[in-house]
Amino acid sequence: MPNKKSAEKRLRQSEKARLVNRAVRSEIRTSLKKVRGAESKDEALKELPNLFSLLDRAARKSQGNIKDNTASNYKRKAQLAAAKLP
Repeated sequence: MPNKKSAEKRLRQSEKARLVNRAVRSEIRTSLKKVRGAESKDEALKELPNLFSLLDRAARKSQGNIKDNTASNYKRKAQLAAAKLP
């Protein structure tokens, strides 16, 4: 346990951030699975705007360890996966 008041506060803050990051990453991964596991192109194209929104929001707020370039890479790969579907 921390001995100083500022260290206690930092511990509380980091725990909150950890939970937020975990939730954001989970949401992005779930959306990615929906795109990659889609049976048809229509299903994947319906999920893409949601995925892009999640990635952009995470990159803007620096949540879930998603930076701008990481979000761009995910978006590109998801779009390619959707394009390859019949």
